[in-house]
Amino acid sequence: QEQLVESGGGLVQAGGSLRLSCVDVGRTFSNYAMGWFRQAPGKEREFVASIKLSAGNTYYADSVQGRFTISRGNAKNTIYLQMNSLKPEDTDVYYCAGASKSTTYLTHFGGFDNWGQGTQVTVSS
Repeated sequence: QEQLVESGGGLVQAGGSLRLSCVDVGRTFSNYAMGWFRQAPGKEREFVASIKLSAGNTYYADSVQGRFTISRGNAKNTIYLQMNSLKPEDTDVYYCAGASKSTTYLTHFGGFDNWGQGTQVTVSS
């Protein structure tokens, strides 16, 4: 059974760093793309970063550009999100997502068809 498993969330002070990991377990074929979104209670899920797994193209939200880096792992369907210079406003539940088919919607949650359970990131001021 396919399942996206995230890890690496936690509590950090402002200015600190965290690294999130995501593995799409149980998937036979490679995803077209994978990405990270975040969501606060009562708010819409917000795009953070995404990557085309074959080509390596990366995309970022303006709010994280220059601070966050998304990358592919050596293992199939594995991605990371290195988050530096964290701010209190980065506090959210972070979700890993997979796009199993080609799509142009790589900066919108509608382009992704598989989702992890989420991992909490809390940045204290």
